[in-house]
Amino acid sequence: MKLSTLGAMVALAASTTIAQATDWTAYTYSAVSTTAAVKGMNRIVERVGKETDGELTMQLHLGKTLQIASSDITQAVGDGIVDFAADFFFSGSVPIARVLNLPLLIENDDEWAKATDAMEPILVKAFARQGVTPLGEYRYPEQTIFATFEINSLADLKGHKIRVTSPEQGKFVEAFGGAPITLAGTEVPTALERGVIEGVLTASAGGAKNWHEFLPYNYRFPVNYGNSMIIANTDTFEALSEKDQDLLRKIVVEEGPATTKEFIDDEAAQKASQASAGMMIVGLADGDLATARQKLSPYWEAWAKENGPEYEEALKAIRTAIGK
Repeated sequence: MKLSTLGAMVALAASTTIAQATDWTAYTYSAVSTTAAVKGMNRIVERVGKETDGELTMQLHLGKTLQIASSDITQAVGDGIVDFAADFFFSGSVPIARVLNLPLLIENDDEWAKATDAMEPILVKAFARQGVTPLGEYRYPEQTIFATFEINSLADLKGHKIRVTSPEQGKFVEAFGGAPITLAGTEVPTALERGVIEGVLTASAGGAKNWHEFLPYNYRFPVNYGNSMIIANTDTFEALSEKDQDLLRKIVVEEGPATTKEFIDDEAAQKASQASAGMMIVGLADGDLATARQKLSPYWEAWAKENGPEYEEALKAIRTAIGK
């Protein structure tokens, strides 16, 4: 075989390989590279490139580095602006998912696992309407109450302005006489300094990791859980080979729980660090859990009824799964 012919064949093979390679744009709401959320996404990106032998690669962009609002990430994925993302604020686009965040409905890891299993087929259908395929999820530790004022029980919320991330959290704050305020995470430090808000619902390893200097008090009342969905544009995902689809699903299914574990481990570490720095951390007051359940459980049914039969079925599925 002539060298010129061999060279042409090599060039053709190389060009075919290049043509088959797929490069995705990935995005995460988190703007801080040291968080478990970003570390987990970086692991996914690295594993995808390696385990697909370069057939699929991703470029990860952190929050605020693209012109995509946190509340619009799922829509951006569905529109093909980005191919792959982690979205903590997905319930704006898939509101039925907020059933998982109803205050006091899900109170521990076991209940969370059962509830998310029950919700999986419902969420798959809901995301499909947006042109999005959910591949997995990870969750933050339980959301507790951090404040600029001394707080020893839920009664101490009365008259105070608390930043929330959902209407459902807002209902919890209102139930105990507080005033819920919705703000973007980037606005929280200034709002705390100026007294626009006097507290936040978050986790030690979540917002409090960055805002602890403004929040000298933490009441460890478990309001609810928050989770992030890991999603892909459906058309782009289905254009992958079956092998690469399976590999991507496998990687996300493994790295989602790993990210959750990292958050839980970090929660303990951050809580200890915040306490050593002077934060006053208060355990549950007697009777607060029972009182909160009594106040909030009627709200679950009212919330579902107000939103329609599909929501009622979702709530029923979760309550059946967790026996509540």
